[in-house]
Amino acid sequence: MARYKLDEVDHQILDLLIDNARIPFTDVSKQLDISAGTVHVRVRKMEEVGIITGSTLTVDYDRLGYTFIAYVGIFLERNNQAQHVLERLEEVPFVTEAHITSGQYNIFVKIRARNIQHAKEVIYMIDEIEGVSRSETMISMEEVMNDNRRLLHKAFREM
Repeated sequence: MARYKLDEVDHQILDLLIDNARIPFTDVSKQLDISAGTVHVRVRKMEEVGIITGSTLTVDYDRLGYTFIAYVGIFLERNNQAQHVLERLEEVPFVTEAHITSGQYNIFVKIRARNIQHAKEVIYMIDEIEGVSRSETMISMEEVMNDNRRLLHKAFREM
């Protein structure tokens, strides 16, 4: 597929959407001094070519009671079990990210839990998955950065 070329108007629309995915198109059009129809057409085109794939809901996990974050490195009994283990991990709602990795671990996951006792239960769930040999856990003492907006602004400017 040919690479879609963004122009300055596309960049300006994306900059506003990156900072606030829920901004109404009418507000975008007012800020950029273009018609709401133009915004709608531009966004629809970026969706059609796959540059925009949806919008994101950001929540405050602390307010929801999920204040404990840990990272779990998973060792598999055999490498060919990765897909099976990933499918089982999808059934554990407290696993919020999963990555197949090179290096020490076969799979690396991020979990969110209510407290340390709950995290222990989640880790036991992971360890009980068929194909998991063992795991190692690292507790997050404090999340100091969780922001992909800077990268998105940079990446879209390079298109």
